[in-house]
Amino acid sequence: MTSNGQPPSAGRGKAAFITLEGGEGGGKSTQSKALAERLRAAGIDVLTTREPGGSPVAEAIREALLAGTFKSLGTKVEALLFAAARIDHLDTTIKPALEAGTWVVCDRFHDSTRAYQGSLGALDPGFLDLLERVTLAGIKPDLTFILDLPAKTGLLRAAQRRNPGTPPDRFEAESLDFHQKLRKAFREIAANEPSRCVIVDAAQPADEVAKAIWDTVSGRFGLG
Repeated sequence: MTSNGQPPSAGRGKAAFITLEGGEGGGKSTQSKALAERLRAAGIDVLTTREPGGSPVAEAIREALLAGTFKSLGTKVEALLFAAARIDHLDTTIKPALEAGTWVVCDRFHDSTRAYQGSLGALDPGFLDLLERVTLAGIKPDLTFILDLPAKTGLLRAAQRRNPGTPPDRFEAESLDFHQKLRKAFREIAANEPSRCVIVDAAQPADEVAKAIWDTVSGRFGLG
């Protein structure tokens, strides 16, 4: 569904909302930038953003969440804070861009809350459903890519990209078992919403991942 509750258009006339999801080390930031470059080359105005973050308030919440400031309060509180950041992100950044006809490519969105907090804290699906309805108010991505790779590979990549001496963040520091459950959760999301979600093998070289993403986007939205 698009931001106005209508099915996504097959052409260029309607701004599309595209998200990239998946576990640690899947290359979401890299692929968000690559997709935006391809879209701009096709003559499309596009905004790249991320979660948590994407607006001044949300970025402040991001810093605290990834530092583990609220870890002792439990995953339900963390989920509520992610939701608060998402509401501000939507109101400040995403909705204005879409309404102006600018496409939005977002590194993580609501699926990450369902996967991470669902996997980490085993939060009640009903609670997550309610939180999602309140937070999104009917707005969901037109297309979501799940960048999928083995948890061990993703964690190794995440460790390699960190600056020397920098500790893993709140979620990278979780156990391998958690990250394996996380991968399963994202794959289940894709299986439950096949019209929106596309799984991409993120273990491939980055240029092959970018090509797979672009082939899907160009085909889905008539950009070929």
